[in-house]
Amino acid sequence: MAEPSTPPPDGSPASPAALDISRGDELEKYTLRGARQILQLLQDLITHRGLITAHTGGGHSFMTAVLKVDEERARVVLDPSPDPQANRRALAAPRLTCITQLDGIRIQFPLVGLSEGQDKGRPAFIAPLPTEMLRLQRREFYRLQVPLAHALSCLLRAEDLARKPVEVSARVIDIGAGGVAVMVPAGAAEFVIGGVLPACRLALPDGDPIELDLEVRNLNRQTQRNGTEQLRVGLRFAALPRTADTRIQRYIFKTERELNAKARGGI
Repeated sequence: MAEPSTPPPDGSPASPAALDISRGDELEKYTLRGARQILQLLQDLITHRGLITAHTGGGHSFMTAVLKVDEERARVVLDPSPDPQANRRALAAPRLTCITQLDGIRIQFPLVGLSEGQDKGRPAFIAPLPTEMLRLQRREFYRLQVPLAHALSCLLRAEDLARKPVEVSARVIDIGAGGVAVMVPAGAAEFVIGGVLPACRLALPDGDPIELDLEVRNLNRQTQRNGTEQLRVGLRFAALPRTADTRIQRYIFKTERELNAKARGGI
């Protein structure tokens, strides 16, 4: 296994928990697509021995590291997990979402076409070089995928198709300093991109619900396995009470550390 990098002095984990980063149009300027830039960033990860959290889907992930960048064959070599089951999930996954941190900057990139191989006579994973890498420094773009066990909810005050006021209790699926994404039953309310939902109530574990205004930024209709339709609604914090930002950041940091502790301990 690769030697892990030294944790930051504040005690935070060297590798961040899974984040759902939305609003691709806003993040375009943070996305690297040039081959030279991608190769250099991957090489930096090798130099700094950075740990990577590789997410295989279904809430599963494992810790890995970049062992080698093969520029001639346009591929990257990764350290496999000591857990055979985690390796089987990785090989069966259509893609790995790799999350790491380098010099305080979050980095995310997808890998597809993972296969088994060897590096210096030892088992390894091999994948084609990523075609893009996201390099984020601005905290407001980070998104923490909320664990199902936390059951975060947000009461949305909106209107139905007849333009009558309606309250919708929505499950929070991700949260960041700039906003949240929620899931609601399709047809529960009429959402318009750019519209502001006033006096909504976000429930966090550490106190009373936060009353805030939310702006609708994106909508995505999704069909669940049972055939029902859900609407994923991306919402920006349009107005936050003075202490709300601190509470949200505290929740994100605490949850990230809990998830990383579980990943490292195999819990």
